[in-house]
Amino acid sequence: QVQLVESGGGLVQPGGSLRLSCTTSGNMLSFNTMGWYRQAPGKQRELVASLTRGDITNYADSVKGRFTISRDNAKKTVYLQMNSLAPEDTAVYYCYGRIVIRDFWGQGTQVTVSS
Repeated sequence: QVQLVESGGGLVQPGGSLRLSCTTSGNMLSFNTMGWYRQAPGKQRELVASLTRGDITNYADSVKGRFTISRDNAKKTVYLQMNSLAPEDTAVYYCYGRIVIRDFWGQGTQVTVSS
């Protein structure tokens, strides 16, 4: 069973930065796509950023220019660098990976942006 484990969440002040990490127990090259979703209280889960095996990225409009997704295949890790954080970025962030038609999810990591 493929596992995804997130880390790097926490409390940060508005304008600050965080880097989330998602490490997989599987082979990174097995994933068609990896990325990050987030879910704020009372809201639906939304796509934040994704990265295909062919290095095509996709970002939510709300994070373009502030967040960057990347990966290190040797470390089996996908990163989400988040800069210029705002209170509306507060959410639980989930890592996901798709292998063919099957999706795998991490347990989530809390990001809170507050002064």
